Amino acid sequence: MQSLGKLLRMNRPSIYILLVVYTSIINGVLGDRLTVLRSPDYVSFLDGQWPVSGEKIPDLVALTMGFSVQEDLDWPGLQAGPLFQRPRANVLVVIRGVDSLDLPKNITSYPLENPVPFTLDSVANTVHTLFADSTPVVLQLAPSEERLYMMGMANTVFEDLPVTLQQIRGRLSQEGSVLNSLPLNSLSKSNEADLLFLSEIQVLHDISALLLRHRHLAKDHAPDLYSLELSGLEEIGRRYGQDSPQFQDASSIMASVMQKFADNVYSVYNNNAVVEVVTVKSFEVPLTRKSRSILESKQISNPGSPYNLAYKYNFEYAVIFNIVLWLMIILVLAVIAISYSLWNMDPGYDSIIYRMTNQKIRMD
Repeated sequence: MQSLGKLLRMNRPSIYILLVVYTSIINGVLGDRLTVLRSPDYVSFLDGQWPVSGEKIPDLVALTMGFSVQEDLDWPGLQAGPLFQRPRANVLVVIRGVDSLDLPKNITSYPLENPVPFTLDSVANTVHTLFADSTPVVLQLAPSEERLYMMGMANTVFEDLPVTLQQIRGRLSQEGSVLNSLPLNSLSKSNEADLLFLSEIQVLHDISALLLRHRHLAKDHAPDLYSLELSGLEEIGRRYGQDSPQFQDASSIMASVMQKFADNVYSVYNNNAVVEVVTVKSFEVPLTRKSRSILESKQISNPGSPYNLAYKYNFEYAVIFNIVLWLMIILVLAVIAISYSLWNMDPGYDSIIYRMTNQKIRMD
């Protein structure tokens, strides 16, 4: 015992270091997560435990879609991709009430710090600005709060999608609902919290079914954006508790449904889509957002300015600058080469005009 105590006193700094490392690992594993379920090969997410801030997720989504952001994202998890390739779609699903799901271990996941509420309105405005002449699909939906924003082809493809809780609950009683295929186990259709969770599962099922039916959406050149916020697990955890069998069954159902949903979206866009999942136990502040009509098509030049001032340059500035720069360099090099060739040209040998003139002079 004395030797053991002496050994512990000698290795006390090492033990402290191990405890710190162990605590950081536990926090990284059990904390809120940003998980990349699917991504094309040219969108490189590096393996590592680099934390990403919740307020930077819209910028991260914009960068994965090939858009510019106002401030550089100082985060090493996303590697710069090719200039002329961008994903055809980006799907972000926010699941409230749980910090992590039982997802496959071979996918990329990062700890989420500072989980403040966020929206993809800035990314949607960028898509609307850059592809105003096209018909991109922009769908932002939160069934529990009945928030909906659709733009472009989404107004026609998802016009029959049940979005209010009353519509979704009516959809659950129809043929082909998820109630006939899900293992409910401890969940019940008569409880309000369970019904909200099952309604959100039904929305995921209907969105993937509509995408599989309208595969032509992936063939246009305009990128599509999907943003879903689900709070059914949060309601079940509040109603039954985090250790209840209802919460465990709901978490298992959500994990399997999310994997299938990601596979369906990924296949519709021919492996050219990014699907991310944000699992957050609770937001630090309540999410408040001004509702917008699904028919709204107002173009805002600068959403961050209270005076509606235009940007000093738009998001295509870097592209236009590179095109003009390299075109000018090519033209300058071409002029130099042509001038050098003309300067060293022999008029009597290289020019057909002078050659014909010399023959005519000799004949005369």
